[in-house]
Amino acid sequence: MGNRTMVLGVIGADVHAVGNQILDFAFGQAGFNVVNLGVMVSQEEFIEAAIESAARAIVVSSLYGHGELDCRGMREKCDEAGLKGILLYVGGNIVVGKQPFEEVEKRFLEMGFDRVFGPGTAPETTIEQLKKDLDALDAAAGA
Repeated sequence: MGNRTMVLGVIGADVHAVGNQILDFAFGQAGFNVVNLGVMVSQEEFIEAAIESAARAIVVSSLYGHGELDCRGMREKCDEAGLKGILLYVGGNIVVGKQPFEEVEKRFLEMGFDRVFGPGTAPETTIEQLKKDLDALDAAAGA
């Protein structure tokens, strides 16, 4: 098992702290080294923290519906900062209104996110997926 460091936070002007605390606890219990930035986190703060901590994943949550605007361009910024290949996850109520999840997921995948989780996703689901993705990266790197 390679490096299990991840950066967690709630992006944009979002102040929903409860989900963030639950995820922090769940990922920590699952053996991850969690760098939790809390709420109202900018893309730049996520990226700086990922560089400083040598994180392999950034898990962005958003609950106020503006995730799409807040997340746009994040993959490009990661690439520019030397974080090519870092896992980018996003989850929560990431768009305004009731939109089919498949469409929402497609838009975020097109923006460069590796995984997209809808509202009400259990932390265990995200944790299992992150473990699988990190194992796949380790295997690809011959670790």
